[in-house]
Amino acid sequence: MGLKSESDANESMKLCVFDLRRGQTEGQELDKILFFYPPDLPLSNQLSVIGLSEGLITFTRIFSPDAPCEVIEAEKHSHVFYEAEPDIWMVLVVEKDSEAIWRVDALRSVLKEVHSLFVMFHGYVRALVDKEPSGGLVRSHLYYFIMDFLRDFSIGKKLQLPNFRGSLKEQGTLQMLTVGREAAIEVQSLVTVLESCVGNTQCYTMTMFQDLLVSTNLSPIDSLNLFTYAVLRLTPLALFHGASSWSHSRKTDTACNTYAGALLLSSGSAMDPYYNSRDTSPLRRHSYPLVRPLQHSKWSKGKDGFLTTDIWGTEVNSLVPTCPTIWLHQTEEKMFLLAYQHRGLTVILLVPVSSISGEQGIAMLKQQIIENASLKMLKVEEKLSRGWGGENAYHVSGYRYLLVDGDRYISRASPPGKVTTLTKESLIALSKLREEVDSEKVRVKWDNSSCEKDLEICIRAKNNAWLIARLIRGKELYMVLEKASETLLYASDAAEKFSERYCNGAFSLD
Repeated sequence: MGLKSESDANESMKLCVFDLRRGQTEGQELDKILFFYPPDLPLSNQLSVIGLSEGLITFTRIFSPDAPCEVIEAEKHSHVFYEAEPDIWMVLVVEKDSEAIWRVDALRSVLKEVHSLFVMFHGYVRALVDKEPSGGLVRSHLYYFIMDFLRDFSIGKKLQLPNFRGSLKEQGTLQMLTVGREAAIEVQSLVTVLESCVGNTQCYTMTMFQDLLVSTNLSPIDSLNLFTYAVLRLTPLALFHGASSWSHSRKTDTACNTYAGALLLSSGSAMDPYYNSRDTSPLRRHSYPLVRPLQHSKWSKGKDGFLTTDIWGTEVNSLVPTCPTIWLHQTEEKMFLLAYQHRGLTVILLVPVSSISGEQGIAMLKQQIIENASLKMLKVEEKLSRGWGGENAYHVSGYRYLLVDGDRYISRASPPGKVTTLTKESLIALSKLREEVDSEKVRVKWDNSSCEKDLEICIRAKNNAWLIARLIRGKELYMVLEKASETLLYASDAAEKFSERYCNGAFSLD
């Protein structure tokens, strides 16, 4: 199934990646285009979009050289800008319609996420451009990677980007599982055993239960990147559906983190015609060896408990799949990725490529893990399962909330199924409130980057719901109270009680 028509697809969304250091000579303008969606848009139209974007970037830099252009609002479209790397720009152009009430920051988070994941697997865009100056290598990698990424946003014949219905979500954050003392000790014991299997080599681990993070010793940014990929492709729910549990929860707005109640996605999508396209455009080369980590239905669980995939190819003269690799942001090391899964537990081990001699070394390491850590993993999974409260574990009766710790990339929110009980009016009002908060944070950032400003906003929506936003010491709380009393005092007291009972007073105003 394809898009209804080219014009419909072209008007709803455009996404491009371009390099301002390329194509500056007349007649070579096409050289600056590294990626464009939709890919079948005429090149003249692609150049028009990128030319406008480049002009806006250049113009705004005249007045604000240190604060790059972030968004331009036109009558029918929003243009969201993100300078992913120096002079490497990503621009998202979205059409405004009845459902197009969104936060610019949420849209920009989509661009940030795809770039971060791309770098984790392929390295920096600039490095690929420098490696092969003709641009064929970087275009091939970007094309397949971003197209695979966008497939998670497809609903029927359209791409559904984050809008007001996701106002109580925060993209680009970790969702943590709260565990008791005994379970935490067992998890730490498991990590110690895994590290002993590797020996004296520095390794990293990530432990997850369902789609929630339990523990990790990675840096915050590397933790976020690996967690995002795990939820997209590695967790039990992602494997069960052959699709992203994250995208599934975003599409349906009634996510569940367990097998029961999960819905299968439709096999048809807006991406299909592009996967089957025979387009031989010079902007999309097919002759380069490609790794496509975001392909669907490419991971499976082996008999030994380890997750396996042939995405990275197979060993020469062998049917054994090549072990997946990623790049760490903090250390800039290339790491082997080994993932072991037992029921709801997923344990990821990262080992430097330089420390292991090929697939034989990987096989020996896996055997050591099975012999020394498999029973420990069973015990950890059992303890976490006993303490798991299900998909509504973090529901607080009477509240619909979102907690964000931006410094640690962590968020916690009301379960999606509970958020769907809110009216459309409440969600739209909250989206607009968050947009105001985002604008205030940007102003504070550029006025004085070392200053953290505490902020409280409490407003009454047209449907009489109370909307509350509190920013204190870098942490954020957003709340919707639809059944609250008519008084502002009641709403403020409700926020205070929530802060004291569930946040250790982090958002109290005293």
